[in-house]
Amino acid sequence: MVSAVSADEPVRPVGPTLTKVAARQVLYVGYREEAQPFSYLVPGRAEPVGYMWDVCTSVFSAVRAVAGNAVRVVPISVTDNARTMMLKTGITDLDCGGAGNTVARQKQVDLSYNVYVSEIKVMVRKDGGIGSFEQLAGRKLVTLAGGSAERHVKHAALGSNITFVHLLASTPQEAMSQLAQGEADAFAADDVVLAAQRAAGPGDFVILETALAREPYAIMLPKDDPAWKKRVDDTLVGLMQSGELARIYEKWFLNPIPPLGHSLALPMSPSLKAAIQAPGDVPVN
Repeated sequence: MVSAVSADEPVRPVGPTLTKVAARQVLYVGYREEAQPFSYLVPGRAEPVGYMWDVCTSVFSAVRAVAGNAVRVVPISVTDNARTMMLKTGITDLDCGGAGNTVARQKQVDLSYNVYVSEIKVMVRKDGGIGSFEQLAGRKLVTLAGGSAERHVKHAALGSNITFVHLLASTPQEAMSQLAQGEADAFAADDVVLAAQRAAGPGDFVILETALAREPYAIMLPKDDPAWKKRVDDTLVGLMQSGELARIYEKWFLNPIPPLGHSLALPMSPSLKAAIQAPGDVPVN
């Protein structure tokens, strides 16, 4: 005879990741130490902070609801080069550092619904007389060497039938210095990189409205564990529908953040608003 399950009996974890977390009562979470404002370390604090980390905090609660309230979250610092392998080998159970959701990455790991949309944009000096990408014709534009903006500005230049002098910088700080000192007329990068440099330095700069390219960000998960992905995705949908995701965004993009003490002043893009209205994990090429 099959006995009825008590209403007070905890739900049994389903899938390899949830089962493993429940058995050891530990959840290993990857983060990046210097990926402001997504995940980073602040002096004097043991755990990381940031937009992605706050989003993942709700995931932690959802995991405890199934695997047990005693589950400990153990943050593990990861690098861009090693983070995928750490998921594939089981060193981490999910990665909350903020990862571009691309076709290539989806072949190696699973990704949650998109929770941010990065846009490649151009920043110029307010007094530089440049109000559109097309007005960069004959000017000097700097990008980060090896970054995705380098490819996208070249493609946009071909599409607009313009040419410009393309400069390369090793760091965002170097590129910003070139822009501030007039060695470059524009700086192209991810919108959040531009916003951080604009907020940190003196001067009067404006980020042009047109996006040259877009790339959604998501939480990375071990591949082929649909129960784990569903647990994460369902949590994210709850955040989106309740308005909590928008509140987390406001905290990290429109208010002063530690330890800088200033705001990135980066309003939510139409692309992210659309992703919240219609949750999904569609990647970019």
